[in-house]
Amino acid sequence: MAQNTPPSQPSSGDSKNIPTRGRFPLLDRVSHPVDLRNLSIDQLKQVADELRSETVETVSTTGGHLGASLGVVELTVAIHAVFDTPDDRLIWDVGHQAYPHKIITGRRDRIRTLRQPGGLSGFTRRSESEYDPFGAAHSSTSISAGLGMAVAHHLRAEEDPSYRERNVIAVIGDGSISAGMAYEAMNNAAVAGEGAERLIVILNDNEMSIAPPVGSMSNYLSRLMSSRQFMGLRDLAGKFVKKLPNRLERTAKKAEEYARGMITGGTLFEELGFYYVGPVDGHDMTQLVPILRNLRDTDQGPILLHVITEKGHGYKPAEAAGDKYHAVAKFNVVTGEQKKAPPGPPSWTNIFARELIDRASTDNRIAAITAAMPSGTGLDKFATKFPDRFFDVGIAEQHAVTFAAGMATEGLRPFCAIYSTFLQRAYDQVMHDVVLQKLPVRFAIDRAGLVGADGATHAGSFDIAYLGCLPGMTIMAPSDEIELLNMTATACEFDEGPIALRYPRGNTYGLELPAKGEIIQIGKGRIVREMGQQSGREKGGIAILSLGPRLQEVLKAADQLAAHGLPPTVADARFAKPLDTQLVEQLARDHAVLITIEEGSVGGFGSFVAQHLSKTGLLDNVRLRTMTLPDMFIDHDSQFEQYNVAHLNAPYIVKTALNALGGVEEQPSSVRMASGV
Repeated sequence: MAQNTPPSQPSSGDSKNIPTRGRFPLLDRVSHPVDLRNLSIDQLKQVADELRSETVETVSTTGGHLGASLGVVELTVAIHAVFDTPDDRLIWDVGHQAYPHKIITGRRDRIRTLRQPGGLSGFTRRSESEYDPFGAAHSSTSISAGLGMAVAHHLRAEEDPSYRERNVIAVIGDGSISAGMAYEAMNNAAVAGEGAERLIVILNDNEMSIAPPVGSMSNYLSRLMSSRQFMGLRDLAGKFVKKLPNRLERTAKKAEEYARGMITGGTLFEELGFYYVGPVDGHDMTQLVPILRNLRDTDQGPILLHVITEKGHGYKPAEAAGDKYHAVAKFNVVTGEQKKAPPGPPSWTNIFARELIDRASTDNRIAAITAAMPSGTGLDKFATKFPDRFFDVGIAEQHAVTFAAGMATEGLRPFCAIYSTFLQRAYDQVMHDVVLQKLPVRFAIDRAGLVGADGATHAGSFDIAYLGCLPGMTIMAPSDEIELLNMTATACEFDEGPIALRYPRGNTYGLELPAKGEIIQIGKGRIVREMGQQSGREKGGIAILSLGPRLQEVLKAADQLAAHGLPPTVADARFAKPLDTQLVEQLARDHAVLITIEEGSVGGFGSFVAQHLSKTGLLDNVRLRTMTLPDMFIDHDSQFEQYNVAHLNAPYIVKTALNALGGVEEQPSSVRMASGV
């Protein structure tokens, strides 16, 4: 497989970029996984200890997903020591477990650029390294992808006898196993043919939710069941019972399955066609390495190895934390104290949760649903107040949406709070189970727009476009926290059909909040600032119609335009759908230029406005300019810099307005510097 890392990037031998070099003598000898393969078990244990320390040191300076990575340190070392990566394919699901993997696969010298502008991704990424065969920032994809790889290897080997079939190892954990896609893949693996024999699924169970406590007996049994002798004996027994009458064959097979299932808990996976091994202590290198060797050398697959780990393992502050340091800011390595930003305005998420809780206190029909993100969506606070009306369905967005639809049929008022990027996973359910049936499910779409360090995989770029094309869908986007209160209140009372409320990541603007939100009229925008007296060379003026939080940048742009004698009309659309057609037509008739701006992709709000103006003939009378996210994925950076890349900050709004008027030479210096004009 060709190396994907750009040649201009330094190798892990560049000690200048490794501030800990010299502190970790064995890790210093590991530039790539091949360096692990002649080490003893005791040496691998030392590598794991040093790798854990390096991971903690790194994340203390960058922030990121620490707990999940600490939980798989021993597993990471053992897999790379046993298997021939990158030829053997290793998939991490979710990819935020992969920080230790990145360190020992040639990226240690760049690991402190993790999640930084121009640096390493916080997830696995094909373009970053040949050791990342599949990008995984969303969850539950590894078994499907791994099965596809295994089958492809087998087909290639049949065509080319010189081609060696690879092992494919899919490490699935941190909640990913709760999604239906994982079980769809396992169900298919049983009938996918000979290629599936090389598929090894490692279930990283860090919640002790499936298995009994791990002890010496279960470790011994797991090692025994993974051995050639046991597998050979099992295969021989299988051939023997096939000679028996059907009834006796079925009885013998069930007895074997249930005997092992009673000991190990693996019956479910056996029924799905996997050979189950486990549970195994995922922090015991003495157990992990020989078991992985056994599984590497067998063709009895597909295999599921059940490994028990602890999030945050080996770092006391993480072990003591309730969330095991799932995601952290920069922190003090010695104390574990995270560096908190100075106190500021509440987050958009908390504003939404505040109003929802207030409304739910007087309306017992309101229920809240999330897909494994209770704190991320603010619903942990709702759960504390109304535990009987809160439902965390796990990483199962499809189920969450249809579950909410079922509630709506019985008169409840369900709020389905899901990040924009994750709602994409449930699109068919939104269309078929909610919109087609006109059910009043409320979609609270968090992390709409660009999201900063999590990058393109977590950006909420597409929800306006993918929801806006559905008949009967209502889509709201608040421009500030007061509007968010109002729109949350409005969604609570809206029973005519599905309604979506999209809001961004981060803090609000610090506006003084009313005691509660007010109901607003569906499909009606508002004029924020009327056009002033024009002194420019072209009369008619500029109107800017903003959807969502870009309104603050629009107002900055309006001030700059006013300084050049072109004070524009500024309007807040509030709704992407239904469109306020009266407001759109008024702006088109009364101005020479109409600019729409949104924190969404092409095909969204601007397209809806253009379609309406085209239909009414008003597009012939106004110079329409639509400002959207560009047709590209924007890499991780600060949110402000991402919007600079997207050309959606104030200087670019000014530039767009002046260009539409034909007045490039009149641009203020701030615009010339920002745009290079």
